[in-house]
Amino acid sequence: MVTALQQQDRLHYAEVYASDILELKNLFLQQFGLDMIDENFGIPFLLSKKENRIVAFASLIIDKDHQIGFKIYGNSEVGEIEKEDFKAKAIHYCKENRSENFTDPDELKYNIQRMVNWLNN
Repeated sequence: MVTALQQQDRLHYAEVYASDILELKNLFLQQFGLDMIDENFGIPFLLSKKENRIVAFASLIIDKDHQIGFKIYGNSEVGEIEKEDFKAKAIHYCKENRSENFTDPDELKYNIQRMVNWLNN
């Protein structure tokens, strides 16, 4: 019985698709108590689901040194061990991906601004 419960609670990882963005926006807004997203929302690239609910996502950002980095945003359902596992998956994903958002800080910054403008309109 315990095995079945653990299997149901496992996180599943997936790339972010356009159809996921509004749900990710709502998760972000709820987490920070905001009415509108800002540049900290970034460009989401990987998400984590528990059953059929998105509980966390990793998003590309520009850090204070103008370098590409990522942040993980999640709700209270994600424990510390799950956060660490998700972080490891995100690091691996970033190393494997060679698209401009992952390699060109100026391109990423431009795309973040476009994402924020689109989602706030």
